[in-house]
Amino acid sequence: MSIFNAVIQAIVQGLTEFLPVSSSGHLSLTQHFTGVNGESALLFSIVLHLGTLVAVFIAFRKTIWALIKEAFRMLGDLFTLKFRRFKWKTMNAERRMILMILLSLLPLFVFYIFKDIFTGIASDDDIIIEGVCFLFTALMLFISDRCVKGRKEYGDVTVRDSLTIGTFQGIALLPGVSRSGSTISAGLLCGFTRETAVQFSFIMGIPAILGGSVLELKDVQASDLQIDWVPVLVGFAVAALVGLLAIQMVRWLVKSDKFKIFGIYTFLLGLATIGVGLYENLSGQTLMDMLSHMG
Repeated sequence: MSIFNAVIQAIVQGLTEFLPVSSSGHLSLTQHFTGVNGESALLFSIVLHLGTLVAVFIAFRKTIWALIKEAFRMLGDLFTLKFRRFKWKTMNAERRMILMILLSLLPLFVFYIFKDIFTGIASDDDIIIEGVCFLFTALMLFISDRCVKGRKEYGDVTVRDSLTIGTFQGIALLPGVSRSGSTISAGLLCGFTRETAVQFSFIMGIPAILGGSVLELKDVQASDLQIDWVPVLVGFAVAALVGLLAIQMVRWLVKSDKFKIFGIYTFLLGLATIGVGLYENLSGQTLMDMLSHMG
């Protein structure tokens, strides 16, 4: 892989990971039209995801550092049997958020049972389902853009809120359903403030991204790959930088009630994807094959 290709892919990953347009959906379309696959592509995808994870740590460093310190205090309270400090009414905001993030991960275990189905949808030759999923993302963005501004801060998150947002994070395993778009929208519908919805969405994604990367890394380690680390490291750095800029853009868009811009984009992309998928199914050839014959 050339450095140029690494930079292009890192820019796409950094943008689509956080902008509510579905990184998995765009990746699925890219692989469909370019035929990119294989273990080396999987490894590079993992590295890019880790790069975007660095962006989350930088953007929300104060909140994440407070949560890390509180996590150690929780462990201390568990070992010293100070269970009274886990009472819901007296629990501080950081401790409550940690528990709510953990709780939001529970629906993922249910969706993980169907992981092979989601993977099959992303890797098959039919992109109609991706198009339908893009339309679902658009619907979520349009609905959330019109909802009343909430007042809940991250210390006010309830069990019901966490399970609701966690469920939408599980749905986002489908290629074309945006994880950030669906979870931020769910947070807004639950009554979160704009900033809290963005913050909770991206921080709750940390364990999900890490867990997914570790599971995929096991498959990569099983194969004997010759890796050129220069493009990989360049891609990692670019994904982190672009991801950081994308997070700031999402914060601004949500606060300024301009989330519907991406609703329009994913709606048009969904229609276009379904149209191309129907053409390919009826004609028996891919769009790229048709264009190559025309050339």
